[in-house]
Amino acid sequence: MLSWALLFLVVALVAAVLGFGGIAGTAVSIAKLIFFVAIALFLISAVAHAIRGRSI
Repeated sequence: MLSWALLFLVVALVAAVLGFGGIAGTAVSIAKLIFFVAIALFLISAVAHAIRGRSI
């Protein structure tokens, strides 16, 4: 999932260099959203693993 965020970040950078401000802004917004979703899923997974490991 982080690779998707990196891909959208690269798309945003290329669009910004070529002068497409609207597309660059949208790509950055999508990249940030995907990044925070990935971090949230990682934290949920880590907590679930810690809880599951403690009860055994």
